[in-house]
Amino acid sequence: MIKPEKWEKLRGWMNKLEIFEQDLEERFIRGSGKGGQKINKTSSCVQLCHRKSGVEIRCQRTRSQAENRYWARVDLCEQIEEQCLGEKSRKQQAIEKIRRQKRRRSRRAKARMLDDKSKQGQKKKMRGRVRPDD
Repeated sequence: MIKPEKWEKLRGWMNKLEIFEQDLEERFIRGSGKGGQKINKTSSCVQLCHRKSGVEIRCQRTRSQAENRYWARVDLCEQIEEQCLGEKSRKQQAIEKIRRQKRRRSRRAKARMLDDKSKQGQKKKMRGRVRPDD
């Protein structure tokens, strides 16, 4: 069950992106996929269509219609934000972050890292047990 605080946060996000409830066309359709008889009988899949932008979203994350309504709106906001902001969108920033993490180090950075590691190893060797002289 989605808490009222989350719904309020979502409404704020929708207002910021200028997505209004009267611009949305919402339909409930029968789901598909795993679930057997239960999924074939109930119309828990939500189909949202934003008239102004023409974006259409289908959501069937859970068996609950109410939760799917929430998640469909979240997906709609993400998609419209990505269209508006392009590279600045959250999804694009996450992709760029992963790309930077996977990128190889430059030779200079790698040499510096190995130098620091060897210095750390020398420090650890110096921490050895002190033996009295005979």
